[in-house]
Amino acid sequence: MDGEDDILNPQMEEMCANGIGGVEDAPSSSTSTSERKNRPIISGEQLDIEAYAGLYSGRTKITRLIFIANHCDSTSMQLEALRIAYDELKKGENTQLFRDVVQKIDGRLGPNYSMDAAWCATVDRKAEQKKEKLESELNAYRTNLIKESIRMGYNDFGDFYYAHGALGDAFKSYARTRDYCTTSKHIIQMCLSAILVSIEMGQFTHVTSYVSKAEQTPEALDPPTTSKLHCAAGLAHLETKKYKLAARKFLEVGPELGNSYSEVIAPQDVATYGGLCALASFDRTELKNKVIDNINFRNFLELVPEVRELINDFYSSHYASCLEYLGNLKSNLMLDIHIHDHVETLYDQIRSKALIQYTHPFVSVDMRMMADAFKTSVAGLEKELESLIADNQIQARIDSHNKILYARHADQRNATFQRVLQTGNEFDLDVRAMLLRANLLKHEYNLRASRKI
Repeated sequence: MDGEDDILNPQMEEMCANGIGGVEDAPSSSTSTSERKNRPIISGEQLDIEAYAGLYSGRTKITRLIFIANHCDSTSMQLEALRIAYDELKKGENTQLFRDVVQKIDGRLGPNYSMDAAWCATVDRKAEQKKEKLESELNAYRTNLIKESIRMGYNDFGDFYYAHGALGDAFKSYARTRDYCTTSKHIIQMCLSAILVSIEMGQFTHVTSYVSKAEQTPEALDPPTTSKLHCAAGLAHLETKKYKLAARKFLEVGPELGNSYSEVIAPQDVATYGGLCALASFDRTELKNKVIDNINFRNFLELVPEVRELINDFYSSHYASCLEYLGNLKSNLMLDIHIHDHVETLYDQIRSKALIQYTHPFVSVDMRMMADAFKTSVAGLEKELESLIADNQIQARIDSHNKILYARHADQRNATFQRVLQTGNEFDLDVRAMLLRANLLKHEYNLRASRKI
């Protein structure tokens, strides 16, 4: 009963907040309701490209900017993303990606952001010279058979290929260092390098494999490295739509991560990915124990107040506010390179859970009032409820004429009698079998039968 009261009370608050009616002699409830009405809801602000890019470093910073340029509708945002990507690429050595960005800019940013053929030629020439040097050094190391030098040689090759955008060759070079690793620390370094390249290539099966290999050497894992592995595993589970596993991994990330993994993920992403996956897959108890009461994860949630508030609103059954937060976040989430493919699925699952949780404590629900609570039409709500009833997620019937949802609760009294009768029948059979065996032994039936044979 306590569990039902826990669900019922917040939902009664939600009903009052949406004008469904409440208890007249409860002034404190009406006070809290007015406070919630006056609380500001986060507005759907346009993504600050420069601030967003500042959260990341390395190749992922550039690929995220290019992704935004390819997927946003605002021309000004596209050009801002391409401008920052152009400036960032000029600091590196990836001439192929630079040419792609220049092609996308197409002269729209003026002469300062046009094709720099001289720079590309210089970088390519230096790259050839560096590659020849690395090859000669690696051949010398192989001749001398010094394992540590050979490992460093392959690692340098991996860094070289990664800097120039040859991700396949970079992965092969990092993978080859495994045969020459002599310490646990070397294995961890090899795994992290392979994970980094695999994430960039979108090969998340490799990510899972190398995370597992790294976790097999726990003596070399410090807290920041462990957090990095949890992030990588979370991204791999997210990519394969295993949202519950992804949520668990992101929730295990410790505050030691900080900004140390900016070449892959930002702390704000940990809060967003983990929070949304948890909302979509956790039940009410898990959400309370593993998310809301999780001190470590609370530190990440503080970085993204919108996600923190929508989680608290969902748990408190303030669905209108929760769904409004989700609606405001959606446009920016669609520009995220990792979660954009999952936004619709996650949102549908969160909304379905909200509908189920709303209807659970009641014998009957007025669908007009419920539609107001979820900011939707009665016809739209009816279709959603029909789908949930068909999937057996809600045990209820819809009165389409009066627009009322009637819960179909199991007859506990009848079910109890049926279980008692079944137990009695099973007991009767067991007693009869024991009596039969006792009589067979008493009259030595088995012994007589064996003598006749």
